[in-house]
Amino acid sequence: MRATLVTGLMRTQSDAEGVVERLMGCGYRREAISLVTIDTPRTQDVCGPMGGALSAAVASVVVPGVGLVAAGPIAAALAGVGSAAGGIAGALVSAGVPDGRARVYEAGLKQGAVLVCVYAYSERDKEILEMLLEYAGAENVRSESLQERPYDSFI
Repeated sequence: MRATLVTGLMRTQSDAEGVVERLMGCGYRREAISLVTIDTPRTQDVCGPMGGALSAAVASVVVPGVGLVAAGPIAAALAGVGSAAGGIAGALVSAGVPDGRARVYEAGLKQGAVLVCVYAYSERDKEILEMLLEYAGAENVRSESLQERPYDSFI
């Protein structure tokens, strides 16, 4: 299985910090976890020191012209995107998030949510990550290979 990006929106900075700590407690390295948020004055609390959950060893990047700040592996994918990406959704698509999900995540980010992204390298790993994010309260948890569930259209 090639790497699959598992993503979910955490409504608050505190929730994002909690899920990062939970992921790290389950053995996922901080270098495998990405956070994306809108560039605001509070951003330094989320993506600078990562709220203590991810150390300064994890690089963060401001995506110019888009208004995003990202830390972790997704930061490299977003670093060269800039305003040509077509806004937040376009930047996320450029980083590997499917278009439909990128638009949903853009709406959440604009409301102050934090996008958590982790790469899975096996089907079992993908399922565990989805379960961990959902258990932690993440909204719109998806992975690239996730099949549509019957109730998705109602959520």
